[in-house]
Amino acid sequence: MEAIVPRWEWRTFGTQFGATEGRFAALAVEGTKDSDELYLLAPGGANVKVRDDLLDIKELQEVDGSGLERWLPVMKQAFPLSSGDVAKVFDALGVTAPELDRDAYSLDQLLDELIEPASAVRAVDVHKHRVRYIVNGCMAELTDVVVDGQPTRTIAVEMEDRSAVTKAVRDLGLDGYLNVNYPQGLIRVIDDKPTRYAVIDVGTNSVKFHLGERTGSGSWMPVIDRAEVTRLGEGLDKGAVIIPEARDRTAAAINGMVDEAKRHDVQAIVAVGTAGLRIARNSDDVVQAIRRLTGVTVDVIPGEEESRLAYVAVQASLGLLEESLVVFDTGGGSTQFAFGEGSRVDERFSVDVGAVRYTEQFGLDRAVSAEHLDSALAAIAADLSSLEDRPAPDALVGMGGAITNITAVSHSLATYDPDVVQGTILDRDEIDRQIELYQSMDAVGRRSIVGLQPRRADVILAGACIVRTVMDDLSQESLTVSDRGLRHGLTVERFGARLTP
Repeated sequence: MEAIVPRWEWRTFGTQFGATEGRFAALAVEGTKDSDELYLLAPGGANVKVRDDLLDIKELQEVDGSGLERWLPVMKQAFPLSSGDVAKVFDALGVTAPELDRDAYSLDQLLDELIEPASAVRAVDVHKHRVRYIVNGCMAELTDVVVDGQPTRTIAVEMEDRSAVTKAVRDLGLDGYLNVNYPQGLIRVIDDKPTRYAVIDVGTNSVKFHLGERTGSGSWMPVIDRAEVTRLGEGLDKGAVIIPEARDRTAAAINGMVDEAKRHDVQAIVAVGTAGLRIARNSDDVVQAIRRLTGVTVDVIPGEEESRLAYVAVQASLGLLEESLVVFDTGGGSTQFAFGEGSRVDERFSVDVGAVRYTEQFGLDRAVSAEHLDSALAAIAADLSSLEDRPAPDALVGMGGAITNITAVSHSLATYDPDVVQGTILDRDEIDRQIELYQSMDAVGRRSIVGLQPRRADVILAGACIVRTVMDDLSQESLTVSDRGLRHGLTVERFGARLTP
């Protein structure tokens, strides 16, 4: 008899899987199969199902540090089941078996006499249409599932070799998705739990956290959307190295966000890094340190990709579909630009123009003279020279911590309200007014300004100067503010989110 070998398994549930759909479409189909199955479900129980008139039990043997699970088949038995085998079914489900009055049970007797009265166990009809592929030597399946009449989909990867499964998941673009086994996934579906995803944007000055869910109508509803200033780029301009204190602050903030996402039962957590991690010579070490603490890998993306995703977020949330458009996202370490028309992006690039750099270089966390400020503006203009002599667009949209804080100050928002900020029109006079305000006081004094996030008080003057320079170079008297940025663009692309304009 062939020995039974436990297999490492990974699985996720959802309705849309973004770019992964295209990766499957490019693969050869190894086979398809339809089946009708009956699952017996109990919280924390094993994988217990009936297929082809056989009672099938797989038990969880091991979970590794990344959440990958190792399952072992322990029973495949035809009906009628002996009372001893029935007792094993309840034991696998983690439920005390009722009194067994028969020597053997048919499937109907098992359901009618034992399962139905046992409120701790649910019998669920499941139809599967499985399409099988090979990825990195592993069996991979994309399956359409109907659970008691409710449709969903699932992707599974399995093999005896754990590292091969991990690589196959990564190759499919699903590295940020959390492993959810069949019993857990089916319970979520029949309990009608919302499909939730989280995105973490690791910037030079702050870490942004967005968690949202897809509603029944398919639209996207934010659950959490906040930022935590960690100053990852502190001192970065001096030696292109992220210092241990900044690394540890940032890793701790990310760890808290990951824990919060898991408490909200998300299906995936995607983390991306921007300018600070692109610039730092020790970026790989920082990413590894974050992964060791949080279990999440930060994907350091190119500046051009960052600007493209910002453009995606603007079009999805503001609906500026018929105009020539420039979208810029200015942060602590860089500013990203995307030039396009309608939904088409024609050009995108990133420049190392960020508020942290100029704050440290020119001491803009203090009150400064007009001459000192002019020197900083001249340096910013020189670094943004690629914007000069470009035609003025029909619309300019700005995003990032500096712009949203300037907007909150313009509205005197004691409590930040993203819906008030989103779509605000800021004119040049307001930007100039705030530059004069910040120029006249140090960071301590700025913290008393209503609407200004206290931990941004030291970099806000530099941020406002960058915003004004962009407006000058593109001949704009005003700009539209987008509270939706990189993290929202990622939810659109990775998870098929439909943002509401």
